[in-house]
Formats: sequence, structure tokens, C-alpha cells
Amino acid sequence: MSLAVREALLSFRRTPALSLLSITTIAFALFVVSLFALVALNLRAALADVEERVEVVLYLRRGTPLEAVTVAIDDILAFPEVADVVYVTEETALARAREELREFQDVFDDLQANPLPASFEIRLKPGFRTGRHVEAVAERAAGFRFAEDVRYGGDWIAKLDRLRSIAGAMGLLIGAAFGLASVIIIGTTIRMTVMQRSREIAIMRLVGATTGFIRLPFLLEGALKGALGGLVALALSFGTYAVVSQLLIRGRFFTAGEAALLVVFGTAFGLTASVVSVGRHLRDV
Repeated sequence: MSLAVREALLSFRRTPALSLLSITTIAFALFVVSLFALVALNLRAALADVEERVEVVLYLRRGTPLEAVTVAIDDILAFPEVADVVYVTEETALARAREELREFQDVFDDLQANPLPASFEIRLKPGFRTGRHVEAVAERAAGFRFAEDVRYGGDWIAKLDRLRSIAGAMGLLIGAAFGLASVIIIGTTIRMTVMQRSREIAIMRLVGATTGFIRLPFLLEGALKGALGGLVALALSFGTYAVVSQLLIRGRFFTAGEAALLVVFGTAFGLTASVVSVGRHLRDV
């Protein structure tokens, strides 16, 4: 094993320009992937903030007894999608309106009676803030005999669902495209190394070296190049994040685990590309 590691490291000394070009190319391919991952993470965080506002508002008929309200709250909390229910009295609704709509203060002062109904503000659990679940909760809430009206902003929730779907599809497509590009780049580099060392490999075979013994240094080389490419991509990503956060908008960067995953991702791709490339090209040597 130590011999294989030494041979893999010697390959960098034998072909420094080719190795540097390979690592740089891999790094930029992974850099693009990491940038898109950062955009996806920050978009997901923004969507999570918007999702926090998803709720179903059930307006109650005037004169609904407090006993019915208490029973209804327990019933709604039993819904599997529901996280919390807030009962807003008529007086609280009017106080909110006075606070939030100060430009209509004169109108409120002239009121002879409170025109605003009491309501339930039904908040949903994470994972259930989609159009399908919100509509299902709204339909069940509308079934209460004291329900006057139900509002849940169906149009903007539908737009939120579409945005989630588009972001997920783009992430999968672009990630797969650049992942494939990384595999091709590493595989091409390994192929060039195999062809360059064809005479040495032929001699090793003549003296009885097994295919596994010959292959191992190339696999380690590919994994090492992928890991180095991942580290460089991580450094470039952090530099870009720092500049954008300073000049444009403050976002979030990868956690330690996510950053390590990028390096592991590069290592795995380097190893996979080496396995595919070496297995195919050693037969030609």
C-alpha cells in the first residue's frame, strides 16, 4: 500500500504541468457545482422563511360560543398537518388593524361597531406547507358549522410550489451535468497518464505484477486529484461568498459537514473516474 501511495505521489512529480492542469480543471468544475449548491441552499433558506407565513385563516360567524371555539381548536390540532392554532378574537383583530393600517385611523375612529370577525390562524408543520396539504386543511376547516369563510392564499402558494419544483429540477440537472464533466476530465487525465507510462506498465507485467497492483496507484492518484480539486473549489467558493456577502447580500455558507461533503464528493468522483478509465485503458497497454 505504501508503494502505491508513493507511486501516486511520484506521478505528480513526473508530470507536474499535467497534474496541475488536471487539478485546476477539476477544481473549476466543482467550483461551479459548489456555487450552484450555495445558491440552492440560500434559496431554500429564503423559501423556508416564506413557508413560515403559510397558514389557513378560518373566519368564524358572529356569536360563536366560546365552548365551540375550544372544542374546535382541539379538533384542528388533531389534524396531522397542523402545528398550531391561534384564536384571534374580534377585539384583537380590530387592534391589529389599527396597528397595521395607521393610514386608516380616521376610519377606525368613526366606527360604531367592530366589523371584523373572530378567526382561527392555522399554522402548518414543515413538510405540509404545500398547495395540496393547505387546500386539504382548508376544506376540513370549512366543514365546521360556525365557519363563515376560509382564506389561505391559494395563488401564491401555487407559485411557491412551482418555485420549489423549478429550483429542485435545476439543481439536479446542473449538478448532474457538472458531475459528468468532472468524471470525464479526471478520466481523460488518467488515460493520458496510463498511455505515458505504458512502457513501465508493460515491464511490470513482464515481471509478474498483478492488474490490481498496477491499478492501485492510478486509483489513488485520481482520488487525490479529486480531493485537491475539491479543496481548491471550496476555497474559491468561500472567496466568492465573502465578496458577495460584503458587496451585495448576506447569505449563508456551507456548514463544516457540507464543506467536507464537497471534498468527499471530489474524491469520490476522482476515484470513480479512475476506476472506469484505468479498467478500460490498461487493456490497451
